[in-house]
Amino acid sequence: MTIRALVWNENRHEQTNALVRRLYPEGIHGEIAGVLRAAGGISVETATLDEPEHGLTVERLAATDVLVWWGHTAHGEVKDEIVQRVQERVWEGMGLIVLHSGHFSKIFKRLMGTPCALSWREAGEVERLWVLNPNHPIAAGLPPFFEIEHEEMYGEPFTVPEPMETLFVSWFEGGEVFRSGLTYQRGAGRIFYFRPGHEAYPTYHHPVVRQVLANATRWAYNPATAWKRVNQAPNVPPETAPVPLTVKGPRLHADGEEGFR
Repeated sequence: MTIRALVWNENRHEQTNALVRRLYPEGIHGEIAGVLRAAGGISVETATLDEPEHGLTVERLAATDVLVWWGHTAHGEVKDEIVQRVQERVWEGMGLIVLHSGHFSKIFKRLMGTPCALSWREAGEVERLWVLNPNHPIAAGLPPFFEIEHEEMYGEPFTVPEPMETLFVSWFEGGEVFRSGLTYQRGAGRIFYFRPGHEAYPTYHHPVVRQVLANATRWAYNPATAWKRVNQAPNVPPETAPVPLTVKGPRLHADGEEGFR
């Protein structure tokens, strides 16, 4: 079955910075979309911040299996109602891949429930990423480690929840280390955070980074029907209980009455 991916990018640096525009003439979203199309078995669309509803309409999200998110300078411009919409789709089973500075995006912070803060330095350092679990699907076909010639440093502590698994650890030329590949699950949706991707460097042209993006999209895909009940809290009438029972004691709610939220 073809995986339906949607690559979202705020698309602001490409409009204002000549260096970023030269590195990514089709935008970061266009570059990543090309990576996924070339991987095979993935159909790809793109969306950007300035489109109506940020390109994330109810209908479009319903037709998305995996959402890839890149943002940096305009996190605050993403409307809260759109963030809620994306969160509910993740709960239902849509995969989410959050890249680089997307750690501060509204959607990632909401799903993590923590500040998602870190230290950083923009000095074009060598980044060496070590693969901690070569048997994980996201690490399929990867070498034991790989290097990116120039990258922005992210340093620990990274104030995120303990992940299901840490797949990559980065070492930087200045000596810092960072957990650069983390997996989570929220509701029925799988989430992968991948650190590399500073817009001033050609990171998304790196062959191993491109392989990680393709692997992660396949891993995040959930073929099951959307779990529409994940956000429901029905008041179940006593007579429909699997085992017959008699109501005993006082009740706060009448049959069928909604609970408090």
